[in-house]
Amino acid sequence: MGRRSGDAQGTGGRSLSSKDQPDDLRPATRLVGAGRRAEWTGTPGEPGAVVNPPVWRASTHLYPDAAALHAGKPNADGHFYYGRRGAPTQWALADALTALEPGAAGTVLYPSGVAAIAGALLAVLRPGDVLLMSDNAYEPTRNMARGLLRDMGIETRWFDPQDPAAFAAAACERCKAVLLESPGSLTLEVQDVPALAALARERGIAVVLDNTWAGPLAFPALERGADIAVMSLTKHVGGHSDLMMGSAAAGERLYQKLRKTAQALGQVVSPDDAALALRGLRTMGVRLERETATALALAQWLADRAEVAHVLCPMLPGSPGHELWQRDFTGGCGLFSLVFTGKDGTARDAFIDALGLFGIGYSWGGFESLVSPVDPASVRSATPWPLPGMAAGDRFGVRLSIGLEDPADLRADLERGLAAWRAA
Repeated sequence: MGRRSGDAQGTGGRSLSSKDQPDDLRPATRLVGAGRRAEWTGTPGEPGAVVNPPVWRASTHLYPDAAALHAGKPNADGHFYYGRRGAPTQWALADALTALEPGAAGTVLYPSGVAAIAGALLAVLRPGDVLLMSDNAYEPTRNMARGLLRDMGIETRWFDPQDPAAFAAAACERCKAVLLESPGSLTLEVQDVPALAALARERGIAVVLDNTWAGPLAFPALERGADIAVMSLTKHVGGHSDLMMGSAAAGERLYQKLRKTAQALGQVVSPDDAALALRGLRTMGVRLERETATALALAQWLADRAEVAHVLCPMLPGSPGHELWQRDFTGGCGLFSLVFTGKDGTARDAFIDALGLFGIGYSWGGFESLVSPVDPASVRSATPWPLPGMAAGDRFGVRLSIGLEDPADLRADLERGLAAWRAA
């Protein structure tokens, strides 16, 4: 867990205290320097100073004497107490993520993105409460609502992600939180987060936003009205498909609730995984730029193919939600979906199996391209699938996560997949 303070933070190669830190540093510069406090890396120019915080592996933190133990602050950020409360490697990652999220007082780390969603919801909901959930939410989030939360006596109501009026109609006095996901990670609907947040604020409803697709570089969630910004760090931050982690950032009041709940649940991430996430964070900006450019080019090409009925990509002009994306976002990522023209799941699977450069598997945001089937009908509650405007037969599709391969090679691979779809 980590929060902003007046302690020194690294900026590039030298350390600056917060009072000396320029306020106008751009995101790329913050990605390089955030979380690199001199107290964790050493003072530049002095023996032992390093670029990255070392990996601190310890379950037990030792005190010099009993008096020091009694004088300790066991629930203070950045304070050695016990391994479950973290050490400099975890603190540096949380500190860096906080620095990237305008308006955040602190960030809590979790062992997965799903754990981060659970931690955020459990921090603001109690038995008898009602949770409103966008109907394009991540399937494990929906399962949490139907399982864990229901068993706790928390009711969930789903609403059309693109209809603020539907949200307002579903709200009631017992509603204490709303879970948004914009764009949705499967069907990619963009929500009017500022408008929904304003409606929620009028009713005293906490807004929890799964902001994994865009992250704070492209969508500063708290500035746009969210109360808690959740990310799966497994995706873009890790960037190399070798760690599981999540995060939740909030302003002062809800940050304290997040950390208290996380500590009560015994949530902790390993220092080794925190170090991997810090490493991925430093290159996240350039990876996102490359993946976004390639994804948009491929989305435009696929939109003109006869085999493809719909490309679900908010960055694509003409795609549903594109105007909201233009208004509220400053970037994108490599994740989008497509729906084939008619046929069935057998033809869709033939497309997947014919691909050579796309790994078949879940997750996204890594350096490698991935493909997985899209069958949203089974995970919709308030809105049908296919969506209005789609033909009844245009049901089966795939989700593509675009990596760092050469765009021309990926296009040729997709061409092979489309040929197999036609032949099926």
